[in-house]
Amino acid sequence: MHTWNRAVPAAVGALALAVVLTGCNDSDSAKGGHSSSSSSEDRTSYRLGEASPPQESTMQNSKDSKFTVTPTKVQTGTKADMDNSGLEKGKDEAPKVPVYVWSTLTHKSGKPMEVGDMDDDLVVKTDKGERTKALIVIMGDAKWPNCPAPDTGKKLSPGQSEKICTAFLIPEGQQAAAVELSQGFYKDPLEWPVKN
Repeated sequence: MHTWNRAVPAAVGALALAVVLTGCNDSDSAKGGHSSSSSSEDRTSYRLGEASPPQESTMQNSKDSKFTVTPTKVQTGTKADMDNSGLEKGKDEAPKVPVYVWSTLTHKSGKPMEVGDMDDDLVVKTDKGERTKALIVIMGDAKWPNCPAPDTGKKLSPGQSEKICTAFLIPEGQQAAAVELSQGFYKDPLEWPVKN
């Protein structure tokens, strides 16, 4: 059991609980009595509707630009959605269902950035621990109810936001457990747990 969180003042108790739930034991900063702003930099778990910390672009043409990602809603689709999508299924492929993730992308600073460069690191984690990146349709368009394909080539300048819906495919029978934003090899991904 984590005994350290009993000593945490009530004001930051909710934050400490979120840290424990992600399995990220940050006991030193909780015991040390740092202000909540310093411990929030190490935060990796967020509620749907909360913006990520500013992310730095890794793209050559928008290097050093910063943006935030705010997943707002997650919904698991149905087998019928899959059947009506227009996607061809491989013969040996296990059945999959779509997961729709609605997000707001906000350009904070730097050169203009394409929408597709801002949501490129989003991942859906299932209740069985599988992770999947967004579906990329090479030939033709997949059609999803209430989830139009985003205009990935649209450029946003600082101060501009774009609301988008992204489709992910997960194995049938599994549920979306969280939306993650990977931050490269050396940092833990940010996570927005999904309440089903």
